[in-house]
Amino acid sequence: HEAMEQQTVSIAKAGIICTLNARTSILASANPRESRYNPSLSVIDNIDLPPTLLSRFDLIYLLLDKPAERTDRLLARHLVGLYANRQPVGTPGASEPADLAAAGTPINQRTLTDYISYARQNVHPRLSDEASAKLVVEYVEMRRIGASRKTISATPRQLESLIRLAEAHARLHLRPSVDLDDVAEAVRLMRVATQQSATDPLTGTIDMDLIHTGISASAKRKTDELADALLEILRDSNSGSMRIADLTAAVLDKAAAVSFNQMREAIDQMKSDGSVKERNGTVSLA
Repeated sequence: HEAMEQQTVSIAKAGIICTLNARTSILASANPRESRYNPSLSVIDNIDLPPTLLSRFDLIYLLLDKPAERTDRLLARHLVGLYANRQPVGTPGASEPADLAAAGTPINQRTLTDYISYARQNVHPRLSDEASAKLVVEYVEMRRIGASRKTISATPRQLESLIRLAEAHARLHLRPSVDLDDVAEAVRLMRVATQQSATDPLTGTIDMDLIHTGISASAKRKTDELADALLEILRDSNSGSMRIADLTAAVLDKAAAVSFNQMREAIDQMKSDGSVKERNGTVSLA
């Protein structure tokens, strides 16, 4: 986590204590848990990675297999070309499909590698005053979007990501300083990524709590409402205690369908608050 968040690696071994700079980037991919992405679930529920690790990535994109004639044709031609003993698309001397060639001349792998290496070693852009002011404005705007819905739509971690992305975009163009175009592209990338990965499937709104904690603000509110209903039922009972099965039945008489996981989360929350105790499948007021 430290290498991804602070870009440092701390070492404490054999009496040597030091902190080294992490000078690398992490590009990772993951398949969904059930081999197929479920759009009704959040990214955290679909990918078997803890929120503490997933939230360290600057950008999270979903690559879903949706029918699209152009991309399907490009992929099919590439695969067929491999089996026909042709060079893969993008290698020197390979013939390009007409619709791909129309977008521009592809860069061969050696040239691209040399370009990236040169940019990393020789270009170290600095934030200009105009870019710094624009980053502040864009970050405040991202926060404002969530404030109206009582959700967290951006955190300081996203601001740090915007800075890194803007600097990387300037480095890509071999510029000595970050300008407004670099900030605009960083904001665009961030908005597209958060729109895909941080959207609450229940409300359709952006909620960064999904990435940082694995639980959306709407899910937290439902848990709070369920916990209040359970406390009310326990207070109305004669003994102040009920078995979980009876408590669930009582809740179902007052509210919509409640799953076992929702009941478990509400009871655990009440236990952590010190309002109830649980023993042998029975919940009682503390």
